[in-house]
Formats: sequence, structure tokens, C-alpha cells
Amino acid sequence: MAALGSPSHTFRGLLRELRYLSAATGRPYRDTAAYRYLVKAFRAHRVTSEKLCRAQHELHFQAATYLCLLRSIRKHVALHQEFHGKGERSVEESAGLVGLKLPHQPGGKGWEP
Repeated sequence: MAALGSPSHTFRGLLRELRYLSAATGRPYRDTAAYRYLVKAFRAHRVTSEKLCRAQHELHFQAATYLCLLRSIRKHVALHQEFHGKGERSVEESAGLVGLKLPHQPGGKGWEP
């Protein structure tokens, strides 16, 4: 995983993923238990006057890891919906999936000038 970045950036990313998840249910994301837990945890682990705040860094690392998991799951579902098997495809559909077009014969099959 790359550098962690700021805790507020991670927190906003987690809230964004919660919004994506709650959009399917139609329920506001602020009414979920996950939202309440995240807000409570981030408020409890704010930067304090301590020189080394190990718990705050640990929470940030766990939150960044969870954010990576949520993003990966969302991207996986999107890819699966786009490319999952739909049974037998025609040659034209298969060519279109990879960005190719079949040659067009003006007079149909067996046409000769």
C-alpha cells in the first residue's frame, strides 16, 4: 500500500465509500452504524499533545487498509457486472468487447462484383 496521507483524507474516502454502499439501499449513510462508529473512532483518536501517539497511527493504518478493501470490492463488482459471462455471444459481440469491428460485405455473403 502507498503512503497513508492525512487522516482526514482517509476519513473522507471512507465516507465516500459508505455513500456508494448506501446508495443501493436508499437509506442515508449517516443513519448507519458504520458511520457512527467511524465518527466516534476518529474523534477518539485525534492527535493529542503526546509526542508519539501510537494508537492514532494504528487507527489511521487500519482505516486506510479498510478504505483500500472497500474500493477494491466496489471496483471488482463493477468489473464483474461488465464482463461476467452472459452465455454464448455472437462473433460481433465478442469483437465489440475488445474494440474490434468485423469487415462489412456490401452485398452480403458471397457477393462478387
